[in-house]
Amino acid sequence: MKIEVIRSAFAWCAVINLGLLLLWFLVFALAHDRVYRLHSRWFHIPVDRFDAMHYAGMALFKIGLFLFNLAPYFALRIIG
Repeated sequence: MKIEVIRSAFAWCAVINLGLLLLWFLVFALAHDRVYRLHSRWFHIPVDRFDAMHYAGMALFKIGLFLFNLAPYFALRIIG
């Protein structure tokens, strides 16, 4: 497999994951109360803990995106 194909795969994975992160943020920001009501049916958690869990999840997702998609992409850009 050529480096260009692998680099392209990493780039598309990064684009897809950035889209998912953006969608998650938009749903969380624009429909916060609806999402909280939906989740509070199953789990009895306060709003501030709910917000903290989502922000932590977004942060972990972003770190994973940088480590597993963007870092290999830029490493492949550097070497070839």
